[in-house]
Amino acid sequence: MASFSTSSSRPYHIIIFGASGFTGQFVVEEVARTASEGPKGSLKWAVAGRNRTKLEKVVEQAAGALSMPELKSEVDILVADVGDLDSLAAMCKQAVIVLSCVGPYRFFGDPVVKSCVENGAHCIDISGEPQFLESMQLNYHDQAAEKGVYIVGSCGFDSIPADMGVIYTRDQFKGTLTAVESFLTASAGPEGGCIHDGTWQSAIYGLADSNKLRSLRKKFEFVYPRYNELQQYAIPFMGTDPSVVKRTQRYLTEELKESPVQYGAYVGIGGISNIFKLVFAGLMFFFLVKFSFGRNLLIKFPEFFSFGFFSKAGPTRKQMEGSSFRFIFIGEGYTEGSDPSEGKPNGKIRTLVKGPEVGYVATPIAMVQAALTMLNESDSLPNTGGVYTPGATFAKTTLIDRLNKHGIQFSVL
Repeated sequence: MASFSTSSSRPYHIIIFGASGFTGQFVVEEVARTASEGPKGSLKWAVAGRNRTKLEKVVEQAAGALSMPELKSEVDILVADVGDLDSLAAMCKQAVIVLSCVGPYRFFGDPVVKSCVENGAHCIDISGEPQFLESMQLNYHDQAAEKGVYIVGSCGFDSIPADMGVIYTRDQFKGTLTAVESFLTASAGPEGGCIHDGTWQSAIYGLADSNKLRSLRKKFEFVYPRYNELQQYAIPFMGTDPSVVKRTQRYLTEELKESPVQYGAYVGIGGISNIFKLVFAGLMFFFLVKFSFGRNLLIKFPEFFSFGFFSKAGPTRKQMEGSSFRFIFIGEGYTEGSDPSEGKPNGKIRTLVKGPEVGYVATPIAMVQAALTMLNESDSLPNTGGVYTPGATFAKTTLIDRLNKHGIQFSVL
């Protein structure tokens, strides 16, 4: 198995690759904030990317935001580029874990995963792109298993709250949980809120390539069951959570022989005016994304086509401070002593996962705590390396407890 400790040839516990991106900045700050939680109370880490000057500014900004001037002299800077495979290999050989922040992952993620597998570095990403995540499992799982390397995708808001939320709900239910539906709401403060347009671009290209995703899923032989929708202004969640949770449940069923949990995901969209906005924006989006000129328009004017929800500038720190999310999980199953083969489920449970702003506060927290869990609890990970979901990787660890201490809170209602 690839090592989980540093050595003279592998000096860094963590290298943040893509640190000069919008999300990368906040991942850097979260690593700096939690470095004392590393193995034996310390963490050796570095930042990496294409442009040394930009990386220096990232470290300088983190030093100022956290009042930690020592970062400017203590954090090493490595230059690496997805277009230069030798530089990627050199970086991966120095890391125990690479935190990959190089979205859109469909364009930049594959070379990072490939280099990590070939050079013995574990890899964590925050992708919300189902096609990328599922193709990584299809293309690299066997090779990663042979090398003892763990590749863990979707370790941000997509999809740790949903995936670990289902596992938490199952573990809290006294009996056999059979089905869970999640209902997501996100709130902004008086300053409003938005999401950086990198996520918008991922959605554009993901929908444009939806036929490839359907083809990919035929190779997995996935089964996507139908669910009843919640009786309110909510729509099925179009993000990566459903596919990630289903892959986790498949792993838990096939590898650990646990009872599977069916999952349906929904998102609240607010009042009636938001429904009209969503219909209008959705029709325009689905039409434009089919053509290259339409995709160019969507990419060039994210604020206009998303009613301000996505922005090239991204949210301000003040907007982030006022934003939050809530996931309510509604589960049903058979209570202890009941026979699942007879009659309908006779028990219910409601749980809550709540936390701060999703993209640049909750996501860095989830990603960094996932990495720290891997470093500190390697004995609790799956027995062999491979390409895994968060739930498959962390079901037997204390990740939920760690998240609770850092503002992503799990509770029974």
